[in-house]
Amino acid sequence: MALRSSLPHMEIGDSDLEGWEVKGSGGFGQVYKVRHKKWWCDVAVKLLHCDDGTSSSLLREVKMMSKGSSPYVIQVLGVFKGQLPFPGPSVKLGLVMEFMERGSLFSLQRNLQGPPPWPLAFRLTHQVALGINFLHNLSPALLHLDLKPSNVLLDSSLNAKLTDFGLARFSQSVTRISKKDRDEEEGGTISYMPPEAFSISYNPTRASDIYSYGILLWSIVTGKEPYPYAPSSIVRFRIPQGDRPSLDEIRRLAAGLAGLARLMELMQRCWETKPAQRPNAHACTIVTEELYKMHKRAITDAVHEVLKKLVRNKSLVHMNQIRVERAHICEDVQTGRPPIQVRLTSNVLLTSSLRNDINKIIGSKHYLL
Repeated sequence: MALRSSLPHMEIGDSDLEGWEVKGSGGFGQVYKVRHKKWWCDVAVKLLHCDDGTSSSLLREVKMMSKGSSPYVIQVLGVFKGQLPFPGPSVKLGLVMEFMERGSLFSLQRNLQGPPPWPLAFRLTHQVALGINFLHNLSPALLHLDLKPSNVLLDSSLNAKLTDFGLARFSQSVTRISKKDRDEEEGGTISYMPPEAFSISYNPTRASDIYSYGILLWSIVTGKEPYPYAPSSIVRFRIPQGDRPSLDEIRRLAAGLAGLARLMELMQRCWETKPAQRPNAHACTIVTEELYKMHKRAITDAVHEVLKKLVRNKSLVHMNQIRVERAHICEDVQTGRPPIQVRLTSNVLLTSSLRNDINKIIGSKHYLL
């Protein structure tokens, strides 16, 4: 099947793009920030690994992301097919998407070294819930199946949008997923997977996303990754047994912060072991909207505070890079006494006695000019 006739989006060639800059990579491929020459704006290009030599994986993700067109889901602008401006395979395929200037929620957590200010945290929980609710209300419903901080992207004002539909499924097309297929697809996100995913085989449902959303809520509030030091084999065993991230830190904070206790209650409902006991996405948005309204008045200051910190951190990184470069330069410069230069006229005969005198001077650490 021809690529051009199969895709609902315009095809964008290498001649349309310039200024390729790597922004991220993973098992799916690499993400670049590039400039579209005609549109005169930055876009993101996600190059895909097509191991079977076809465009099947590209077609599949375009189909998923096209269905998920929402203010809270990343927008696909076209399909890339062309050559890259550096060594590699002759022709690559990829998705051209809107560029999210502030990266992912995961990168924000690393830069802040903790959670964002509470007004922003509550807005993030609500916007992610809105994205999930939109996907789950499509006909048929679209299951994301890979919700985690790195798949929540942030625009210049730190608004959130869902991305990466490489594992997504339409609910009517979901079949039982074998353990082999699940192991190949989970992509290092085991700590966000629901208990039922660790059975020999299971049918993903909307409740699968809701469990992942509950763990994501915990990560947003704490600024941490769940089970950071636990081996994957232990996580696989303990999650179905009912183990969840610790709530001790959140309980301490909840006493003095409006809405946090209720948000903690929501995350616990979302990560219930039995899928039937978890709320649906619409119920989640009702709660998160109410909680965000409690803190909405301070959202502008919260965003400004974070953006200032990001700029300051970037400046510090740049200064450290300059220090390192200067240190390398200093290491390359030879130190010590400068070389001896003897200036003699052409008619001076360098006798043995003169050589001895010069050697004495050099030995006494004087310089002959």
